Amino acid sequence: MASVPEHEMRRLEAVAQNGLSLEALVERRLSGEPLQYIEGTAAFGPLELIVDDRVLIPRPETETLFEISSRMVRLPEVIIDLCTGSGNLALALKNRFPGASVFATDISPDAIAVATENMARTGLRIYLGEGDVYDPLPASLLGQADLIVANPPYVSEKEYESLPEDVRREPHVALVSGRTGLEVIEKIGASAVEWLRPGGVVVCEIGENQGVAAASSFSGLAMVVRTDLSGRDRFVVGVKP
Repeated sequence: MASVPEHEMRRLEAVAQNGLSLEALVERRLSGEPLQYIEGTAAFGPLELIVDDRVLIPRPETETLFEISSRMVRLPEVIIDLCTGSGNLALALKNRFPGASVFATDISPDAIAVATENMARTGLRIYLGEGDVYDPLPASLLGQADLIVANPPYVSEKEYESLPEDVRREPHVALVSGRTGLEVIEKIGASAVEWLRPGGVVVCEIGENQGVAAASSFSGLAMVVRTDLSGRDRFVVGVKP
């Protein structure tokens, strides 16, 4: 019979202290529900954020994206976060750079709702816009961004079928880009140069087999592929000349 690993059991026991049935929590986990959804929160950098089945769960790879992007800009004035999900990147960057104006977008109204809750939870003020990648952004930001970050959907429709059960519990729209997995990355890359100021930086998370194709999607920028902590291609990083 399947059982919950000991380290997860300790976390479920902590949740049960809020008056919930431990047995019911264990059943939820064994059914494939992600542990973070059961807990209701997830840590990201210095923040503890609300997460549930409306948004992708923040992962260590995206924390690496946060660290890379934070090191590449000194005192950014304008930051854009595309496909913001729970708002984790946008809020962590606002926390790191309190003087910056941070603009975050997502095509999912559910994600925008969770990001709004997390903005209230953290007390950090960011602009949230519902729509596809750049569409909700004010036109006045064209050519003004010091930093663009994105953790877009980059799983292909075929790859989705082989994902673990608990991952497939996360929102399909936040995971699957389309037939190739590159569709949203290509959309981000096609216009990034227009939104960046000279010297501005873009950092985008990608699938481990997408490095060359993803880098070539960013027009007019000097791009490099960076690896995650496991040594797999995981980010494309570019600078506007």
